[in-house]
Amino acid sequence: MIRTKRQGLIIWFQHMKNIKQIKRYGHLIAVSRQSRYAVIYVNQHEAEDKLLKLEQLPFISKVDYSYKPFIRREFDNTKVDKAKEYDYKMGI
Repeated sequence: MIRTKRQGLIIWFQHMKNIKQIKRYGHLIAVSRQSRYAVIYVNQHEAEDKLLKLEQLPFISKVDYSYKPFIRREFDNTKVDKAKEYDYKMGI
């Protein structure tokens, strides 16, 4: 199975009633009622086109990319906490 690269888009909108229209542009992950933003995921090669289309909608205030795919998740030279290491050996 081939996995496609996905890109998150963070969309700030004006009214909750427009969520149904935002859903048409990608896979809706989360919606904040208080801050009035939504997070959708789209294919990475389509992300720029979707961003431009979303920005043209009248009820959208702002659209940003999520930087999650570009953040390094492997860390080097991590220091081991001696207290935690001792607790793990004891079975706590």
